[in-house]
Amino acid sequence: VLVQRVLAAKNFSQAKGGCLFAGVLKILPLFLLVFPGMIARIKYTDEIACTDPKVCEEVCGSKTGCSNIAYPLLVMRLLPKGLRGVMLACMLSALMSSITAVYNSASTIFTMDIWKLIRKNASEVEQLIVGKLFVVVIVVVSILWIPIINAFPSSQLFNYTQSVTSYLSPPVCAVYVAAIFIPRVNEPGAFWALMSGLVIGMARFILEISYSAPLCDEDDTRPFIISKVNYLHFGLFLFVVSLLICITVSFLTPPIPKESLIRLTFQTRNSKSERVPLEKQDVGVPKAAVDEPARTGIKKVIFTVCGLEKGKVRERTTSEVDRIQAQHVSLSEERKWKIFLDVFAVLIVGLAIFLYVYYR
Repeated sequence: VLVQRVLAAKNFSQAKGGCLFAGVLKILPLFLLVFPGMIARIKYTDEIACTDPKVCEEVCGSKTGCSNIAYPLLVMRLLPKGLRGVMLACMLSALMSSITAVYNSASTIFTMDIWKLIRKNASEVEQLIVGKLFVVVIVVVSILWIPIINAFPSSQLFNYTQSVTSYLSPPVCAVYVAAIFIPRVNEPGAFWALMSGLVIGMARFILEISYSAPLCDEDDTRPFIISKVNYLHFGLFLFVVSLLICITVSFLTPPIPKESLIRLTFQTRNSKSERVPLEKQDVGVPKAAVDEPARTGIKKVIFTVCGLEKGKVRERTTSEVDRIQAQHVSLSEERKWKIFLDVFAVLIVGLAIFLYVYYR
């Protein structure tokens, strides 16, 4: 999601500013999630910090702990009725916003990277409809996935989200890093790194679901890879393995022509040369504005639901396309904004170091 939003930035300065602002927002969970959780654990020790499996099951329905209800418990018991409703509405709104962003990102990837391989001449209308339908499929899969979350060891939602991220994200991160800094990386290397990382990560995930976490008074008889290797350490291991696979396969297969990597790697980011595409792209012939025929019946309903505007459809001229492309490939920045962003980045790093040292 973050990568797509950075690529959609108007210019280089806005892309950097968006990343820095996201870095500031990443500090907020310490005060919005961690500290309230600690407060709830101290204030409601018998419920949030329960140790007896029977008591925990009576409180929240889970034998392994009740940390999942810490935040809702604070909201429902400490806030007055008016603020309680506002807080719950804000929490639901934030949740819906995050889920919507993930769903839209996934539908875009499916439509642009998979569907267009199946239907090379698919129109924009078809792509939009496919994207909407794919979102519906993801929603259904998400609902069916709830029992798996409940079966996850310790049933702690935060640990579940972090562990799944550690099993799925490292291969993607490894491919991004390798592709940007190592020009020799090619498509086969990226593909096999992603597939190998997915298999290794899913193997760990399946093992973790298969073996239930022991209770406080029970011995841990799970395999070593689960009981002794934390999911964060496993994520680092998976990143290194995926990176090595990506580099190895890339060096054993034909490289990408250098003229096709211009402004796609760190070394060529400032190059002014023209990039030669790997595949010929059908730019199309600019067309004049035309009126669409009137839509009636089911077609009108579909177009309304999918957000397609009725009216004149106009394709950009060649000069407009060239001008927009020139803006997109430019990494030039105004001096004042460059200095401001550099200072802002230093301040964020300093703040992160201070918080780490102070609360360590």
